[in-house]
Amino acid sequence: MDLEERQQVEQQCTRLINHYANLNDAQDWEAVAQLYTEDAHFQRPSGGDPVIGREAILESFLARAPRTQRHVIANAVVDAEGPATARAFSAILLFHGDAAKDGELPAMAPNSPLVGWYRDLIVLTPEGWRFQQRIGGLDFRP
Repeated sequence: MDLEERQQVEQQCTRLINHYANLNDAQDWEAVAQLYTEDAHFQRPSGGDPVIGREAILESFLARAPRTQRHVIANAVVDAEGPATARAFSAILLFHGDAAKDGELPAMAPNSPLVGWYRDLIVLTPEGWRFQQRIGGLDFRP
């Protein structure tokens, strides 16, 4: 891979990471799930069992109670391993609280913000760049 190809991979994967955060905050779970491969492996930064497969990932998001949230992604570094594979690390800051009601701003949850990270394996599919593996963790106890 030459420099231009590597930079294109890195830019497209960084966009995927940011797009994921925006869709997640909008709670567009169908669109979030589409950013994973069919056989993807996902583990939330807050822990829990790994979720395997796009459909199971969608179900795990649909099962969550509505809330107001904002993910801030920082320090994203993508390393292109080849023209169709990349690995990434990004830091996350999650602000969250109860679901908004009647246009009012919700109160922030007592354990907010959460500070953590994602380690990703991203692959190029016929649908575009997708998460094959997305493993999260926290840096501090909630």
